[in-house]
Amino acid sequence: MTCNLLLVDDHSLIRAGVRALVMDIPGYAVIGEASDGAEVLELASRLDPDIILLDLSMRHTGGLDALRELQTRLPGSKVLILSMHTEPDLIMQALETGADGYLLKDTTATELAQALAALRNGERYLSPAIAHTVINQALGRARALKPAETQTHGLTVRQLEILRLIVRGKSTREIANGLGLSVKTVETHRSQIMKRLQIFDVAGLVLFAVREGIISLDD
Repeated sequence: MTCNLLLVDDHSLIRAGVRALVMDIPGYAVIGEASDGAEVLELASRLDPDIILLDLSMRHTGGLDALRELQTRLPGSKVLILSMHTEPDLIMQALETGADGYLLKDTTATELAQALAALRNGERYLSPAIAHTVINQALGRARALKPAETQTHGLTVRQLEILRLIVRGKSTREIANGLGLSVKTVETHRSQIMKRLQIFDVAGLVLFAVREGIISLDD
């Protein structure tokens, strides 16, 4: 089944470039384009796209305002932010407003395909550079948190330790070597963490750790 996309950017050349990339990815089709936040609300309501690729900086109604409206009007549509902005506060605001993913405009065709596939499968996606920014932002917020305020959510001390390493971008082998565990043991903990939290992608774990204050300056 084809996954239908709506492109939203006030630069026609950007839209043309993204459309060309999408045409080379099997299983996806661009069914509409909008040049500002106000236009996307009308088009999205009429076309009901599966995924909306949304720029943040647009004339008239901006991307964040449009995102808030889309969350109310079309909760079934996924929103992938496609932006040139890397400011931590703006990224966090977009994610907290309801964006399902955040991708930089200088992305490759491969990463665009990965992001679209993640959203299509009900997961979230963050560009690797953005994930690092989100973590750094979380560290800044953690300064105001006391250890007692962090909730365990049913995770063991070891699982919380592994969760912190996962969201910091460590591979399973790196975690195993660092903690003196076998790769199989770390994989088991990873599976149990995701099952306990009902979060099955790394981007989702990053957002969870940010929201719950699990990441601290002492990690």
